[in-house]
Amino acid sequence: MNKVVFIAWRGGGEDSGHWSPVARLEHVAGEYRFVYTRGARLLPGFRPFPGMPDLEEVYCSETLFPLLANRLLSRSRPEYQAWLRWSDFDPANPPDPLTILGVTEGIRQTDALEVFPCPVPDDQGRYCSRFFLHGLRHAPAAAQARVAAMRPEDRLEIEVEDDNRFDPRAVAVLTDGHTRLKLGYVPRYLARDVQGLIAARGLGGIDVRVARVNTGAPLQMRLLCSLTTPWPKNFEPCSEEEFLPLADERVLDLAASGA
Repeated sequence: MNKVVFIAWRGGGEDSGHWSPVARLEHVAGEYRFVYTRGARLLPGFRPFPGMPDLEEVYCSETLFPLLANRLLSRSRPEYQAWLRWSDFDPANPPDPLTILGVTEGIRQTDALEVFPCPVPDDQGRYCSRFFLHGLRHAPAAAQARVAAMRPEDRLEIEVEDDNRFDPRAVAVLTDGHTRLKLGYVPRYLARDVQGLIAARGLGGIDVRVARVNTGAPLQMRLLCSLTTPWPKNFEPCSEEEFLPLADERVLDLAASGA
């Protein structure tokens, strides 16, 4: 199976709702293929990445492009094994780079770029996603303390915040039970999918749980969550206009054939 991730860019600052996928990267037949998507033209202020100036080109490489390779923690770093464990990977048998980037999101504090996977049904036909809770550093002390006390398999709830002035697609993550405490948010790259899943399955049909609590990790990797629900009929994630490649089909076919 091809590994596919999208690269998203936030325009207008960290708290801006101006967010869009701008590129797609896949690993197929031992080769990485990078292509810009229509989001690169639709998102105000976006500029091509260094070394990839042509928005309609298909870039191919046997090794991971520096843009993303630099977002994988070096094995020589003392925190490397902990970094993998925080993402629920086995340091003795880490997965492929795109799988790692799909969970860690390739986030750096110095830019506005995020990496996320294109969802596919699992072997049981379910929509399954693991994501780090976003926005915890903006949450009150009570929410951070509640996260610290959580355990794997604790249930969580989600709620659409269509009145959110920063992002009308925002989906909040809350504690389960009568006294619900907002902890943070589903990542923006998942919010549209989650809203579609809620429309198809209802809130009761979506199971959200704690996957890991990473005491001592940076806040952006403190709480790893899991979301599982049966894959709805005719549900097609990553199919909106901003996800479509800018390169025309002829160029894509040439890249796929190795010509």
